[in-house]
Amino acid sequence: MPEYGYFLACEQYGPAELIEQARMAEQAGFQALWISDHYHPWNDEQGQSPFVWSVIGALSEAVSLPVETAVTCPTVRMHPAVVAQAAATSAVMTEGRFRLGVGTGEALNEHILGDAWPPAHVRLEMLEEAILVMRRLFSGEEVNHHGTHYTVENARLYTVPDEPVPVDVSGFGPAATKLAARVGDGYITMMPDTSMVEQYRKGGGGAKLVSGGTKVCYDADRDEAVRAVHRLWANELLPGELGQVLPSPKHFEQVQTLVTEDMVRQNLVCGADADEHVTELKRFADAGFDRVYVNQIGPDLRGFFDFYRTKVLPRLQQSA
Repeated sequence: MPEYGYFLACEQYGPAELIEQARMAEQAGFQALWISDHYHPWNDEQGQSPFVWSVIGALSEAVSLPVETAVTCPTVRMHPAVVAQAAATSAVMTEGRFRLGVGTGEALNEHILGDAWPPAHVRLEMLEEAILVMRRLFSGEEVNHHGTHYTVENARLYTVPDEPVPVDVSGFGPAATKLAARVGDGYITMMPDTSMVEQYRKGGGGAKLVSGGTKVCYDADRDEAVRAVHRLWANELLPGELGQVLPSPKHFEQVQTLVTEDMVRQNLVCGADADEHVTELKRFADAGFDRVYVNQIGPDLRGFFDFYRTKVLPRLQQSA
C-alpha cells in the first residue's frame, strides 16, 4: 500500500501557515510531507515564496514526519555545493527523515541572476553533474571537482547525517526518467503514468521509491472550488514546456487566460465528493507509486484535513 503525504505549497503560503498545515497534516494521518522550492510563485494571486530551507528547519521542530523537497533545482540559482550543505543540515535536523528531490527546474525560478536558461538536454547534463558533486560532499570528504559545468575547490561538509541524503530525481519525459533510473535514489513524477514508472523500474530503478503528487480543491461548494483553482492554480493546465521556459509570474498570468473554468472542472478534483478524491489518489496507487502526495488548493484547510482524516484516508487504507 502506498504511503499518503501532504504537499506544502510555498508559492501560496507564508512560513507560519506552512508549519501549521504540516501540524494539521500529521494530526489528520498523513505520513510524509513534500514542500516546493521556488523563488517566485507561478502568479501574483498565489502571492508567497519563502526560502524553503528556513521552513524545513522549522518543520524539523514542529512535526515528526519525513520531509522532501519537491523539487529543488541544484544547477543555476544555487550551486550544488551550497544545496548539499542545506540538504545535509536538513537531514541532521530531521534525524534522517529528509530526502532531497531534485529536477532541472524552470526559468521562472532559476534565471534570476541573469544566467542563460539552457536547453533541456544541457539542463539534464548539469543535473547529473550536480548530483555527483552533492553525493561526494555528503560523504564528509574534502571535494575538489573541475567538471563541465561546476568547479568545487577544497570543499568539505562538517555537519552531515549518519547516512548520505537520498536524492530522488524528477522526470516528466523519457530522457529525465532514464536519468532518474540511472542516478537517482528514487523517482518523482506528477502524473499517474504506469509506463513511466515501468520505464524507471526496468531502466535501473528497480524497487527504489517512486513518488507522485496531485492537487485538489476541497470545498462544500463545487463551483466555488473550481473558481478557487482557476484563480490560483490555472498554470497546472498549461500545455507543453511553458512551465519550464516562461521567465516571470506576469508571463504565466498572460497565458493562464487560455485556461477556462470548464477546463478546471474537467481536469481537477474539485468539491466534497469523497469518491472523486479517493479515485484520484488510487490512480497513483494503481500505477505503482510508493508515496502519493496531495495538496489542497482552496482556503478551507481545516475542512480539507478533517475530510481526509474521516472520509478519504481510511478508504484508501481499506482498499489496499
